[in-house]
Amino acid sequence: MVLGGGGVVTYAVASPSSGDGAGQPKRPVKVYDLALKSAAGGKRELPRTETKQFSMLGVSWTGSTQRLHGTAQVRTHSLKTGEWTAWQDLEANVDPLEDPTARAHARGASEPLWVGPSDGVEVQVVHKDGSTSSGLPKGLEVNLVDPGVATAAEQKTEPAAYAVDATASDSASPTDSTAPTDSASPSDSTSASPADSTSASPSDSASTSASPSTSASTSASASASASASPSATKPTAPPSTVPEPPIISRADWGADESLSPDPSEYNTDVKAVFVHHTDGTNDYSCADSAAIVRGIYAYHTQTNGWNDIGYNFLVDKCGTIFEGRKGGVDLPVLGAHTYGWNRESAGIAVLGDYTSTAATDAALTSIARVAAWKLGQYKADPSTTVQLKAGAAQTNYAGTSFTAGSSYTFNRVSGHRDGYNTQCPGGSLYAQLPTIRAWASGPVQGLKLTSLSGTGLSGSTYYTKGAITAKWSTTTPGSLISKFELLVDGKVAATASGTATSASATLATGSHSVAVRAVHQSGKTTTTAAVTVVTDTTVPTFTTTPKLSLRTGTVNTTAVPVTLGWKATDTQALKSVSLLTPTTATFGPTTTSSSRTANSGSASTWSMKAYDYAGNTGTSSASFTPMILQETSATKTGTWTSRSSTSYLGGKSYSSGSKGASLSWTFTGRSASWVVSRASTSGQVYVYVDGVKVSTVDLKSSTTQYRQAIWTKTWSSSAKHTVKIVVVGTSGRPTITTDGLVYIK
Repeated sequence: MVLGGGGVVTYAVASPSSGDGAGQPKRPVKVYDLALKSAAGGKRELPRTETKQFSMLGVSWTGSTQRLHGTAQVRTHSLKTGEWTAWQDLEANVDPLEDPTARAHARGASEPLWVGPSDGVEVQVVHKDGSTSSGLPKGLEVNLVDPGVATAAEQKTEPAAYAVDATASDSASPTDSTAPTDSASPSDSTSASPADSTSASPSDSASTSASPSTSASTSASASASASASPSATKPTAPPSTVPEPPIISRADWGADESLSPDPSEYNTDVKAVFVHHTDGTNDYSCADSAAIVRGIYAYHTQTNGWNDIGYNFLVDKCGTIFEGRKGGVDLPVLGAHTYGWNRESAGIAVLGDYTSTAATDAALTSIARVAAWKLGQYKADPSTTVQLKAGAAQTNYAGTSFTAGSSYTFNRVSGHRDGYNTQCPGGSLYAQLPTIRAWASGPVQGLKLTSLSGTGLSGSTYYTKGAITAKWSTTTPGSLISKFELLVDGKVAATASGTATSASATLATGSHSVAVRAVHQSGKTTTTAAVTVVTDTTVPTFTTTPKLSLRTGTVNTTAVPVTLGWKATDTQALKSVSLLTPTTATFGPTTTSSSRTANSGSASTWSMKAYDYAGNTGTSSASFTPMILQETSATKTGTWTSRSSTSYLGGKSYSSGSKGASLSWTFTGRSASWVVSRASTSGQVYVYVDGVKVSTVDLKSSTTQYRQAIWTKTWSSSAKHTVKIVVVGTSGRPTITTDGLVYIK
């Protein structure tokens, strides 16, 4: 199709490979270049062309120094869904060659975009003024990359329909005179003739290798002479101050080394690390990461015409680290990632687009580990700054101008945009660089003592019987932490790995200070505030054993109101007291009594347990029997009338209005209560205990109440006692009604 208004639309469909691929588990990397042809009216078009499966694409043009002053957009036909995607912009503001004479076949190109397995593409390229295509660079092509199948994991998941023999020849049947061209020999699309294109077919990238005459010894983004020249001599890898993280080698991600025949070049050292994003989707599966890296490698070498992948390292969203440019991960390999600053730095790219989406913690962790390791080889702290010498005159994204040969201050861990006018690594990832620096440099961030198991906390002091387990948390990932140390009184009592979250120790009797120290892989330490832990092995004691006393309230034949009393103490800190039988309840450390009810006529054991904050416990118990003495069991004097009602205790009561009439009960116990009925006309009585008048009790009540324990008396110990009540003969309301006496046996 043709886009009006000066734009260019290209549309191509890729067909699956023929055959089922049985017995052919691997598929080599391939790049298909589809030229955007000039047409009448100054427009360009690409008729539908059949080709093979691809998963990555970009747009390129003749002349590595030329810029695409316009917008390139693509949409693809997904093999998985069978649907066309929405339009996606290609990032065309890519770092230029610093030495454009170094590689004769280098091309200008957008960043590659991962789209996943696809069989169709549509492209539109619009000049920035939208009026004509004459301002677009020559030789515009859409470059389709099939990353192939190289790893064992990919061989297990690759659809058989797309597993082709690495030695099989490709046969294209273009429906138009424009056909895919071999990526090793990019041609200006305006000069391609139908006679040339009818026999052209994609070829395995493995069989396309540049000859020595067309290969340059300088990398695609080698710095200008303002900085020290790189060396082809392989240096000795210096040891680092921190461990090397796990890195997937080029062999393991399936690098076709024939695409990069030139020898590696080396810088003197690594003074800084530049962080990038590769752009494209964030929805990729981490199982596809190796294929994405292969695709970028093929694109950089076959489309850009560089001598290798530009980045020194690549990291996926799951935190897997991939070796980038060849030459040795532990050596200062000259990369092609940050225009003007490659000679003193290393480049780390995160797979995906982080313009508005934050990178995962897993990715940040791996960036921090690589940065710390590479900078640690040259004794550089990732949190500091450094002077870098500009290799080219330019202006960065923030508008800072650089002059070639002059030195400027950079963070040791910087973003691509700090050195070049690009949004890379995206605003969200750029905002995360302080976190990366902190994690890489140390000390451990966010260390907190979250709990002390085996202890009880009272105020600000912990109590234990001896064995404790300290638990902690950090914001710095464990893979950047060397170890944790549990400190007791300032000395190491236990050591745990950097990924651990707890450690245990046994403390001697007495008071101790306890803290956790985190040792970052850099050796920097941070320690939590110390807490006081007291080791206490003494059990709580009951200075007052459980005791029952009768209290006022309503009495039933099966439930007598009582007060349970006790006193528990501890040498350090009492935590609580629990009632275990005949019912359950829990009380605070200062509580010494509780209102309960007890069954009458049968013995009940009242068991209690005291707990201290260290976890020590002490128990105490006692048995009590509440007994009901009916009015009929009393010794009478004067006139008394027997009454019957279900409202009375036991169904009967005595009533008298005769002054001086009395009832006496004799029992052996330690607590007693007199039970009566009350009404507005009830009178008064005198109460005598063991022959001594102790109280005058008025039974008058505004409401009628039955079976009320109105008077109680408790002694320190059990003994024989006599309780006598005498009718006062109160004027106007002389009558009293009594239900009997309750005592605790």
